[in-house]
Amino acid sequence: MTTALIVIDVQQGLCEGEYAGVGWEGMVERINGIARRVREAGLPVIFVQHESASDFLKFGSPRWQLAPGLDVHASDLQVRKTTPDSFHNTDLAAVLQTHDVKELIICGMQSQYCVDTTTRRALALGYPVTLVSDGHTTVASGELSAAQIVRHHNQTLAGIISFGPRVTLQAAADVLRGGA
Repeated sequence: MTTALIVIDVQQGLCEGEYAGVGWEGMVERINGIARRVREAGLPVIFVQHESASDFLKFGSPRWQLAPGLDVHASDLQVRKTTPDSFHNTDLAAVLQTHDVKELIICGMQSQYCVDTTTRRALALGYPVTLVSDGHTTVASGELSAAQIVRHHNQTLAGIISFGPRVTLQAAADVLRGGA
């Protein structure tokens, strides 16, 4: 079965200032390690980038660019999106179909928005998901720390059974290494 790595919204605007995901630098290093193993296995790496009509993540702007230190290769694929759902009004489903992808590895930003929504949509579309448990981050909310939000979403997403396909949590170091 073909697996693809989906890296969601790891962009400069979400790695600086008030929207900087907690620990994003370490997350980028972990994503780079996974992406290297995915490429070595001959599998697709897909970078999803959010864009907004406002200047914050305007297409082509400095904040829209992928984060510093993120290892991107010419062979990697890119998908642009305008909602938290990486499938909604994008060509992601077509890209996955073209590459005969049947399973997804998901990581990126922000845990409670785009990572959560894309993971749930992937399940609804029939894709089993490996969620990289230490490969997504966010900013603190008024009530919860970023770490609490990440833990909550790991637990919640891994507990969803109603779609059929499931979410499997896996640490970045174990992805494509057979670890649990």
